[in-house]
Amino acid sequence: MTLTAPAPAAETPRSRRRAPGPFQRMRDSYLRYWYAYAMVAPVVIVLGVLVGYPLARGFYLTLTDANSLNSARTIGVNTIDATYKFIGLDNYAEILWGPAAYDRFWSHFVWTIVWTVTCVVLHYVIGLGLAMLLNQRLRGRVAYRLLLILPWAVPTFVTVFAWRIMLADAGVINTMLGTIGLAEPSWLEDPTWQRTAAIMVNTWCGVPFMMLSLLGGLQSIDENLYEAAEIDGASAWQRFRHVTLPGLSSVSSTVVLLGVIWTFNQFAIIFLLFGNTAPDAQILVTWAYRLGFGQQPRDFAMSAAYGVLLLAILIVFTSFYYRWLKRNDQLA
Repeated sequence: MTLTAPAPAAETPRSRRRAPGPFQRMRDSYLRYWYAYAMVAPVVIVLGVLVGYPLARGFYLTLTDANSLNSARTIGVNTIDATYKFIGLDNYAEILWGPAAYDRFWSHFVWTIVWTVTCVVLHYVIGLGLAMLLNQRLRGRVAYRLLLILPWAVPTFVTVFAWRIMLADAGVINTMLGTIGLAEPSWLEDPTWQRTAAIMVNTWCGVPFMMLSLLGGLQSIDENLYEAAEIDGASAWQRFRHVTLPGLSSVSSTVVLLGVIWTFNQFAIIFLLFGNTAPDAQILVTWAYRLGFGQQPRDFAMSAAYGVLLLAILIVFTSFYYRWLKRNDQLA
């Protein structure tokens, strides 16, 4: 008996239909989820007006030579039109490779990286230590938590001005150092001590957020894991390394990313602590502000170019950071 393959079914008009195109899929999606689109539309419009337009406008300014002398302005009843010109990528070339590139960009870029890494590491280490301490059954634990949250609850300008008073030449800190026979640094004048003071103040302001976030992560770890590790003879360090740190991985990845972004763009602390002085302690975001608003003539185009470069740096870092986290999750 010979078996023969069944004849292919005859094509029908329905089987010859093509797959729906992208516009058809968009139309079907709109008809199906029109209510969701209607709810999201106001948010999209507000974000477009408050974020999208300023970002596009700022990027356009980076391609010009706009400053306070050639921009549109009103003097009395007279209106002066803008006269700045389109110059392409010249601003970026001057920032990155110009004759003053090191003094105006690369030196501040290096210091911004050092500032960010140092502050985030201190935030995480001190925050994790305090979180582990507050996760224990201590008498007065609630009071300790409230006291440690205070630096985060107090407005930033109040905290920074209080630190400025304490770091002054005749302030509390130098008075205490002099009392015990130590040197009294010029915290607000010497470039090295200015950077040290900035890291101290930012650490004081940033530790509470890291502490609260990690404390929540610690409380979500199953206690049975610690009991099982202790029964197996694991030491305190082994329990911390193999139970605590893996249990905090998801929380840690999020708070570290947020800490890097916030610290990299930490304008308030540097500006309120030093203003337009201390050029060696200025990070990129405060240097961009100084170019655009702290000098005459105000260089709007160059300041906007710094802002675009800051955004590009953070986008590149975030993409590599998430790729690294994803690869580690796959290996685990």
